[in-house]
Amino acid sequence: MKEMICLTINGKEYELAVAPNMTLADLLREELLLTGTKKGCELGDCGTCTVIMNGKAVNSCLVLAVQASGKEITTVEGLETDEGLHPLQEKFIENGAIQCGFCTSGMLLSAKSLLDKNPKPDETEIRTAISGNLCRCTGYQKIVESIKDASEGR
Repeated sequence: MKEMICLTINGKEYELAVAPNMTLADLLREELLLTGTKKGCELGDCGTCTVIMNGKAVNSCLVLAVQASGKEITTVEGLETDEGLHPLQEKFIENGAIQCGFCTSGMLLSAKSLLDKNPKPDETEIRTAISGNLCRCTGYQKIVESIKDASEGR
């Protein structure tokens, strides 16, 4: 039996009927076709499914869609504005922080959540903020540099 939920995703309100066991990741990807949210381990270990829920970076594979009812969600699709890419996206591109791209959306959202709370983090704070996001391509240095550059407005 499905349950009605209401939530806001990337500034748009949705009212949907969802199965009680559907994850937020599945809702985003399968029902709303917001495929920027990736599914990796589905255990909360890799961070590819990271979204921002009410200002906090969360693993959407561990959140049931019904738990997201009444919440405000930001996915990677919600970062871009009418003016163009978010500064974090621009810095990831400029600094070569995007390799295969699989971890990128989760990294961006973890970084945005950090910068929203702390606009000028140091390297330790940046590394802590992205510690739940695994990358197998870049070795993290370019990602850390990109976040630092975005925080400094360079």
